[in-house]
Amino acid sequence: MGLNVTHLERRIGSLVETDLETLLSGEAVQEIRDLLEERGVLVFRGCEMDDEQQLAFTRTFGDVYDAKSGAVYKVSFDKKDSPDHWHYSFGTMSWHIDRTDTDLPPFASILRGVRLAPEGGDTMFANTYAAYDDLFETDQRLIENLKVVHTVESSFREVFPDPTEDQLATWRSHDDKIQPLVWHHSSGRKSLITSTSGCRVIGMDEDEGEALLERLLHWAGQSQYVYRHKWQPGDVVMWDNTGVMHKVMPFDHECGRLLHRTTVAGSEPFDPRRDASMAA
Repeated sequence: MGLNVTHLERRIGSLVETDLETLLSGEAVQEIRDLLEERGVLVFRGCEMDDEQQLAFTRTFGDVYDAKSGAVYKVSFDKKDSPDHWHYSFGTMSWHIDRTDTDLPPFASILRGVRLAPEGGDTMFANTYAAYDDLFETDQRLIENLKVVHTVESSFREVFPDPTEDQLATWRSHDDKIQPLVWHHSSGRKSLITSTSGCRVIGMDEDEGEALLERLLHWAGQSQYVYRHKWQPGDVVMWDNTGVMHKVMPFDHECGRLLHRTTVAGSEPFDPRRDASMAA
């Protein structure tokens, strides 16, 4: 069976109708990759995967990211489902790009609905390629070579504006990371690295830098760049982490919502120019 594709929004998101056998065979990998690069988010509906099948599907695209720490990551606020990671789910409630704390982020993530919230819990995705392309040329020139400090603390500040001392200590135990504001891809395309983990612009007045980051985050989150996914049982959603930011909408954290995530390892560093200079 081939792929039947329906675009969901003009600038982002496509529904892909096919069967599980086609997805697991790997025969459609290049077609799916090309579509993912073009559309940013793909929704596979009605395939009814289990964990092993989700992992097998993930491996058709490459190595599983950070497989040593658990190939299937349980996204949940329930301590029984995710005893070691449940508190990190609070960071998913604000716009972010995954793993801005690393040099080499994942290429894509695959998220499967296991237990859904009775109300709320939609996942929002925003196309940061399109957001960059639509910037005024003056803004593109302004941000072309800017660097931004990313911290774990900043990722949680929107949800916890008045954190406890223990929360601060946990967040600050992670090292800061400097990333470019513009991602220069090997394809020649550019995208914005907009994420709530970004907290200050190097070489810019603190207030001015904060205002710029907030403005760009708001810009990239405008409706014309966004697809809002309303989960149905068994849905599998794949997104391109190199050009899409995401967040979850509010829901009752006691409802038992559970998603299983697998991730494809990346090959494009956030800052290829930094890597090239280090190699030289």
